[in-house]
Amino acid sequence: MNGNLVIAIPSKGRLQEQTLAFFERAGLVIRQARGSRDYFGTIAGLDSVEVQFRSASEIAREVGAGNVHLAITGTDLLHETLGPAHAEIEPGETLDDFAPAPAHLITRLGFGHANLVIAVPQAWLDVVSMADLADVAARFRLKHHRPMRVATKYVGLTRRFLTGHGVYDYLIVESPGATEGAPAAGTAELIVDITSTGRTLADNGLKIIDDATIMRSQAALVASLAATWGDDQKAAARAILTRIAADAEARATLRVEADLTAATGITGELAERFGVSAPFASAEGRVILLTPAGRVHDLSTYLLSQGATTITVSRMDYVFKAENPLYDALAARLG
Repeated sequence: MNGNLVIAIPSKGRLQEQTLAFFERAGLVIRQARGSRDYFGTIAGLDSVEVQFRSASEIAREVGAGNVHLAITGTDLLHETLGPAHAEIEPGETLDDFAPAPAHLITRLGFGHANLVIAVPQAWLDVVSMADLADVAARFRLKHHRPMRVATKYVGLTRRFLTGHGVYDYLIVESPGATEGAPAAGTAELIVDITSTGRTLADNGLKIIDDATIMRSQAALVASLAATWGDDQKAAARAILTRIAADAEARATLRVEADLTAATGITGELAERFGVSAPFASAEGRVILLTPAGRVHDLSTYLLSQGATTITVSRMDYVFKAENPLYDALAARLG
């Protein structure tokens, strides 16, 4: 690997569109020299960064192999590709709470939402829970003299979840094509697959078992801990994560300006009660505050009660801060 920081992003579909929009919103414009069919790209203004366009499943493998430094892919694929079949989970945790080694989850991106679920034929009226499925699996062997077949692309996650719920008598059938069609085709009795709305499953005569959501997946920005991280790669990662953090902070924060000359006396109270940061008193006796978006109405009501007569609220493009929790957490993992 050369001295560049290598970022892998999805090569097609809705996930690619959302990924490109995410980077552009953070001031990171990705360019492909030979158009949309080019599998390599650059980021404007960051010469030491190389962008690779790959399939979502391939991205997870490249993270594990250490061939890329940063990547965007689904958390479901990360766990299936990199997670051990029986990883330890602390009480109260789920698969959504961490990324499998050797990956560091930098931030979830809020798009690409989908659930990995177990679905059975709608005709199985007596199967509504995992306990029911465990009973059916045992009876299926006695009746048909073979194990119940489960079609899926998520072999590791499926085995882990079924075993954890007392389902032992089954056979995994790997599904390279459209998994939801396996029961109708007679190649499996039930499936484990990813779904956003469940509509495709219903169209194929399937229903989701009530307590059989294996994990709730979404797109995430991750770092490979197996990659070679030199000073150049760390510097490039810091530049990228600074912009991403500034965009995220701006979307979660609103700028409040009020004509309140006595603001300096209540600064501590504003921070404690409303999460306000960065109070600035202007020459005109107005105060400028940054506040969490969800607290702006409570804050405005309070400021009016303290003598403010006019309050304006506006959004910001970026909020840059000296501290960058995204990069600091990555640096800690890299040692």
